[in-house]
Amino acid sequence: LTGLAPQGENGVGGGAIRVGTRRSQLARIQTDSVVEVLRELYPDLRFEIAVAMSTTGDKILDTALSKIGEKSLFTKELENALERNEVDLVVHSLKDLPTSLPPGFTIGAVCKRENPLDAVVFHPKNCGKTLSLLPEKSVIGTSSLRRAAQLKKKFPQLEFRDIRGNLNTRLKKLDEKEDFSAIVLAAAGLKRMGWENRIGQLLSPEDCLYAVGQGALAVEVRAKDQEILNMVSALHDADTVLCCIAERAFMKRLEGGCSVPVAVNTVLKDGQLYLTGAVYSLDGSDSLKETMQTSVHYPEQNEDGPNDDVQHVGITAKNVPGQAQEAAENLGVELASLLLSKGAKHILSVARQLNDAR
Repeated sequence: LTGLAPQGENGVGGGAIRVGTRRSQLARIQTDSVVEVLRELYPDLRFEIAVAMSTTGDKILDTALSKIGEKSLFTKELENALERNEVDLVVHSLKDLPTSLPPGFTIGAVCKRENPLDAVVFHPKNCGKTLSLLPEKSVIGTSSLRRAAQLKKKFPQLEFRDIRGNLNTRLKKLDEKEDFSAIVLAAAGLKRMGWENRIGQLLSPEDCLYAVGQGALAVEVRAKDQEILNMVSALHDADTVLCCIAERAFMKRLEGGCSVPVAVNTVLKDGQLYLTGAVYSLDGSDSLKETMQTSVHYPEQNEDGPNDDVQHVGITAKNVPGQAQEAAENLGVELASLLLSKGAKHILSVARQLNDAR
């Protein structure tokens, strides 16, 4: 690994590089996929998947995610291990990472995005149907306020109920009981688990805008750990980085989290980045949605120097042109500001109050 000084504290140049992960099967699959690429890139280095831990979000399964009120539900325990130097990097689903990371941490890599859309998995008895063909009052399971708000508006004849647990648990609840006619999940997770054949319906952005960062994997590292940061930056996918910076900046400006319905759709085409963003009331009856675009076509340039570690909404992307990252971040901020000027703050604060009162 060129330019890396031997280092005793972590694995680079010394022992193995330790990778932290959550205990769930999906988290392990995602971590394994990232480590596999790192092993190919750096055949001389040793990587160990060191810590499989349960996070707050994994442990509290009888409460809706939006009600637990903890910002980093699936990430805090892993960040503690990073801070204590027990691991050198951690793989997350990007959508689980808050838009403001704790001091001392950064997202050192955003991997190429899997399909970011939401997918419907039907109870075996409803095989071959779509949401619009389900009988009236059919119950749909989702742990996401964002999905429920959009789908309630589009399918007022259906009922939406909380369902928690990892992917295995949720599919088991769907298949083995009669409580749910269908559940809505991220297509990316199903695909990574090898369960693509269970997808009965892919929800287009017209049906359901997706979550900020959905479908992308993030590698979180200690911000001062230059060797590890340099190493993982080879995993960055430039297009995914720019889309996700815009989405995260949009969310951050709105001060949205999992306790309010905020949704996005990004398209990067011919050097133009298009961001659609929306906010919803809990029942979807009140909403604001706008699209803006900006050019992110900037030549690659050697930007080493005082600014080479600039973070954009928690992401350090050394190999993506800084001006392009800035343009993406500004796009997110401007789109959020536009929605705020049209009354988004009121919609979100009502949604937050109603959710807290539930």
